[in-house]
Amino acid sequence: VQVVESGGGVVQPGGSLRLSCAASGFTFTRYLFSWYRQSSGKERELVAQISSDGITTHYSDSVKGRFTISRNNAKETVYLQMNSLKPEDTAVYYCRVYDLALWGQGTLVTVSS
Repeated sequence: VQVVESGGGVVQPGGSLRLSCAASGFTFTRYLFSWYRQSSGKERELVAQISSDGITTHYSDSVKGRFTISRNNAKETVYLQMNSLKPEDTAVYYCRVYDLALWGQGTLVTVSS
C-alpha cells in the first residue's frame, strides 16, 4: 500500500509543473486524495483535494485559480497541475490518502528565477 509522488523540479516564476501521485496496493476508486505542501519553517498545509468519484474538488485560497487537481482512475493516479507558479509555492508537495493514514515521500518544487 503506497502512493508515490513525482514531477517536482525547478521552474521560473510564472511557469508550470504537473505533479503525479501514483497509487498501488489498494482500491484507488474508493478514496479521496489530497495534496499538501510544506515549505521550510512552516507547517504542512492542505493545497487541494478531490473526491473518490472525481466530482468534488477543494482548493486552498492561496492556489485557487492557479492549481487544478484531477484523477485518472484507469491509471490509479492523481495529478496536480500547477500554473502561474510563484516563489511562495516553493515547498515539498505530498500526496495523502486520509482514510488510509497514508502519505507519500514528497516531491520538491522550487520556483526561482
